[in-house]
Amino acid sequence: MSIETPDPIAEYVAANARLDVDAMLAPFAPGAVVIDNGKRYEGTAQIRTLFEQEVIPVEAIFTPDTAQHEGDRVIVEGPAHGRFKGSPIRFTYDFTLAGDAITALEIRL
Repeated sequence: MSIETPDPIAEYVAANARLDVDAMLAPFAPGAVVIDNGKRYEGTAQIRTLFEQEVIPVEAIFTPDTAQHEGDRVIVEGPAHGRFKGSPIRFTYDFTLAGDAITALEIRL
């Protein structure tokens, strides 16, 4: 199912499907914050580490199937599949945008 999301989110999702870390980072603002599994990653260097250590090794690919727009927030839900226990698992990605950049992302089950 194809859903409509702002360009930065669409770019992130497309890059994740290719497991391209550089392209996954491109839509994030330099000081962006990602909260994944309760752990906070601040700035693109820490976010890169998250992707390189937690996403790429298990080939975790998020495939959103719903999106809800709430002002500068876009809440996207869908399964992530890959080489990890329980795959696929349904996640909620709560993005905050400013202009053409992702400034915050909270990932939760």
